[in-house]
Amino acid sequence: MDAAAGPAARAARVALAALLTVAACTSGGGDEDGPAGSAATTIAPAPPGTAAGGLRWTDRGDGIETATLTVPLDHDEPDGGTVELFLARHPARDPERRIGTLLVNPGGPGVGGSEMVMLAQQAFGDPLLERFDIVGWDPRGTGRSTPAIDCIDDLDAHATAPEPLGPACVERSGDWLADMGTNASARDIDAIRRALGEDTISYLGFSYGSELGATWATMFPDTVRAAVLDGAADPTADLATRLLQRAAGFEAALDRYLDAAGPDAAAELDALLARLDEAPIPSRPGRPRIDRRIAAQAIAQAMYHEGLWDQLTEALAAARRGDGSGLLMLWDSYLLRRPDGTWPNTVEAGQVITCMDHAERYDAATADQVDARIAAAASRMAAGLHGADMCRGLPVPDAPRIEVTGAGAGPIVVVGTTGDPATPLASTRAMADALEDGHLVVVTANQHTGYGANACIEDVVHRYLVDLTIPPEHTTC
Repeated sequence: MDAAAGPAARAARVALAALLTVAACTSGGGDEDGPAGSAATTIAPAPPGTAAGGLRWTDRGDGIETATLTVPLDHDEPDGGTVELFLARHPARDPERRIGTLLVNPGGPGVGGSEMVMLAQQAFGDPLLERFDIVGWDPRGTGRSTPAIDCIDDLDAHATAPEPLGPACVERSGDWLADMGTNASARDIDAIRRALGEDTISYLGFSYGSELGATWATMFPDTVRAAVLDGAADPTADLATRLLQRAAGFEAALDRYLDAAGPDAAAELDALLARLDEAPIPSRPGRPRIDRRIAAQAIAQAMYHEGLWDQLTEALAAARRGDGSGLLMLWDSYLLRRPDGTWPNTVEAGQVITCMDHAERYDAATADQVDARIAAAASRMAAGLHGADMCRGLPVPDAPRIEVTGAGAGPIVVVGTTGDPATPLASTRAMADALEDGHLVVVTANQHTGYGANACIEDVVHRYLVDLTIPPEHTTC
């Protein structure tokens, strides 16, 4: 099974969904701020370069500031090891009408949130940019936070001999991997809130960022001003069920693509995948040949947004002619390969964080049974999706992710998208149902996460975050 697929690869995919889908598709949401009301109480801006809790911000240009915050590796042992979190801030454009801080997280797990803030002007609508300091951070183990989870250097080499990353992660990173789960990251959010000097804080999370936000809201309900969770996994699902739900989501997305591509598209794809199973095709000099598994991951990349479907069609046509370069380009995007031929640690971090949230470590027979169910649920996509052995070699967490309830946190808006491959609408419904006061909004679109899909959902999110206006029941955009 491929170490860069399933929940681990969602780190890379969610980065693209949140940083490309949101950035490319957000229209800005108009100029209106929504109806005035006491909910949008203004707070005086903090002095330049500082926050009430002591963070010192450095101006990075383009309106972005950065800082670091030291938190305990184990929050129950504050005198032990530490983690240094990297933060980025886009200060409110209208400081006199500033509401407070909006924490944002693009998901993963394994993706750093600071990059989302670097793209704040493209990623968020004017009402948010004007009224909030938008703050993102690289969650523990990811991005520019330290220590960073490190398992392998070359994903090309890994592609030729895919194995679970657990043993390599433990060898390189050590025992502190056990402290990389969502519970600890949620406690980091509260540490960030305190460092910012705010009694309550607002939150906008995408994909895994929804799960993280729901965990934070459950652990620290009195500190939640408002929270939007866009695209969520089923918080009640065990690891096997989660893998199955995602497999079915990607297969359903592929079916929609094939229906749109024409009557011969399905048969042509099946013939190509069978051919790649037998004889992988060349891509580019010095790069992996395209086999069925890499092709499935390239296809998965295109399922994250309908805007990539034409690129996929061209790549598949070239592959049928024996040219795998188009599929390689999609695969590189899937893994967030940099122009210099290196990769961030999103794949490794995503796998570790996922496995620190789940106690299941399946034996070979059980893993085979789960994998057979995945193959049945996703006959075309299964080759590129993670199997039930993904956590092999990693430590079993002492405290898997807590039960999500959001009890006492107040209204939480949950956004689900009809054509979401990675967090299918049914999974997002399960999140809304698990929350004490969850309010589901459904977006009609073929993409991962909904914010930015159309003006309707932007308006819903903006009015809630700015004015605390709860969307009517059964709202659809």
